[in-house]
Amino acid sequence: MNDITVSSPATVSNVVCGFDCLGFALDQPFDKLNIRKADEKGISIVNNDAFGLPTDPQMNVAGVAVSEMLRVAGIDQGLEITSTKSIKPGSGIGSSAASSCGAVVGVNELLGLGFSKGELVEFAMHGEMLASGARHADNAAPCIYGGFVLVRSVDPLDIVELSCPALWATVIHPQIEIKTAEARAILPKQVPLSSAVRQWSNLGAFVAALSSGDLDLLNRSMEDVIVEPVRKSLIPHFDEVMKAGRSAGAIGGGISGSGPSMFLLAENENSARLIEQAIRSEYSATGIEFNTYVSGIKSGGVSIL
Repeated sequence: MNDITVSSPATVSNVVCGFDCLGFALDQPFDKLNIRKADEKGISIVNNDAFGLPTDPQMNVAGVAVSEMLRVAGIDQGLEITSTKSIKPGSGIGSSAASSCGAVVGVNELLGLGFSKGELVEFAMHGEMLASGARHADNAAPCIYGGFVLVRSVDPLDIVELSCPALWATVIHPQIEIKTAEARAILPKQVPLSSAVRQWSNLGAFVAALSSGDLDLLNRSMEDVIVEPVRKSLIPHFDEVMKAGRSAGAIGGGISGSGPSMFLLAENENSARLIEQAIRSEYSATGIEFNTYVSGIKSGGVSIL
């Protein structure tokens, strides 16, 4: 096999009460990456889109992740990575993770390296570090594993796959950019113990609700008392979107990643599309361009095409 093509899904991370530890994969949108063996040594990057991402492999998240993977494997195989992105950089739905995860999964398969999913997440986190300045896995883990995941620890890496009912997500992406590094910079350095306890309680209840399928408990646990109150100021009309979505039947919602995308969970596709109508109507009055997506929760993560 001389080349391989993969589909790499968008992801929602920082799921309300699960900052830096909870995420899930979406059926759409997704990126496609083609990886081809090359005669020349090194990694070359070709961007088959209009986003203007770096082609220098040491400045590109896919290049950095694959470089570390080849270093650990002790392989000096030349590779050409052609990326066709549908997930806009800076959208808050895991654009950098889709690139780095798709690349390492594809190279692992193409070269028969035999790395585990956990090891692939470790490599992908090198790309996340380049993109955000932080070593986090709440986008990379669901991108590779699929479904809902809890990242218990990144040092050492400890990923917990969570069972969940067949939920749907509605995502709205205002066409503004919020850089992850900048969104992290405004976070509080200290939090009151009472807020920490409430957040821990919500996260525990959220995981229990996923496992049991208790949607009422899921609704009550989708509360963030630490990060959302600070970051929502970066996203125009955040409160109005959440109110419109809940009024249309959403279980709950919040900021996707560091924003500006927002998400709302629903119990089925019909409900998710009604929520989409409601939030589109709400946001149309803002004068800000936006996209919306209605998606099931993707199982299996990055797919080999």
